[in-house]
Amino acid sequence: MELDKIIETDLKMGSANQEVFADTLESLAAIDKSIIVVTSDSRGSGKLVPFGQKFPEQIVEVGIAEQNLVGVSAGLASAGKKTFAISPACFLTARALEQIKNDVAYSDNPVKLVGISAGVSYGALGTTHHSLHDFAVLRAINNMIIVAPADNFETEQAVLLAAKLDQPIYLRFGKKPMPLLSEENQDFEFGKGRILRKGNNITIIANGETVYPAWQAAKALEEKHGVSARVISMHTIKPLDTALLDELAAEGKPIITVEEHMVNGGLGEACASYLFQKGARNRFHIIGIPDEYTVTGSQGEIFKHYGISRDGILAQAETLLK
Repeated sequence: MELDKIIETDLKMGSANQEVFADTLESLAAIDKSIIVVTSDSRGSGKLVPFGQKFPEQIVEVGIAEQNLVGVSAGLASAGKKTFAISPACFLTARALEQIKNDVAYSDNPVKLVGISAGVSYGALGTTHHSLHDFAVLRAINNMIIVAPADNFETEQAVLLAAKLDQPIYLRFGKKPMPLLSEENQDFEFGKGRILRKGNNITIIANGETVYPAWQAAKALEEKHGVSARVISMHTIKPLDTALLDELAAEGKPIITVEEHMVNGGLGEACASYLFQKGARNRFHIIGIPDEYTVTGSQGEIFKHYGISRDGILAQAETLLK
């Protein structure tokens, strides 16, 4: 569908973040035999077929059994393996939630939980295959880092850092090819938002595949109204970059958050909760999926329907700036 195509002459086109994840993991496994991949019948969708062919002793297939996936991964991690548990995000964070809570987080096993085809990537397969709850449920679990990279650079850096991490982490990836959003800001650290576009009239905070439409909306604001809009990739939802939020609060300018998640319990509510408790007075709006079952359509059609698009974010920004 035309709505799903990314066409931006100002940016270079990259690969799908899932593909970058698989390539980066493969390069790490070639030099580190302690890296183990565990999948639940998802090596194909996770782009891990080449990994399995090159490193058959470093991959475990449990079949369509997500609870076993997490339990086995926790056991391997407890024995010193750098374990990546890979499954569609909708199933990993719902069917195996108890195992994530107890076997991974509570037991402090440094499993790297990887949710693929996240958000509404599965499009017309519908609500059963959409992961619009994962930020909310995992934010409520102690001892869990939550990361949703925006582009190929952030994805590669997140995987490299996760491999070294001695703590549970959830990495969330979509499957659509993404543009390279910034070649200048090459800083990446868990818990630190990346400013991809500078501005001082309004700030748009997004993560994952919603950062690109946020970037487009910021560009449109400048071209249409001469408005300078800052765009932040808040790739880490937990821990949140509260220092950056403090700076935004001090400025007092409008803030929009954008996410491929329910408006309940996600990036927007995390930011709003912190800002409100700190006494911030910024005008604020959350763009995401409302509290309803999603309409049927492709990812692009769903994004457009709910305003997770250049035009939708632009319209909301125009309203806040009034």
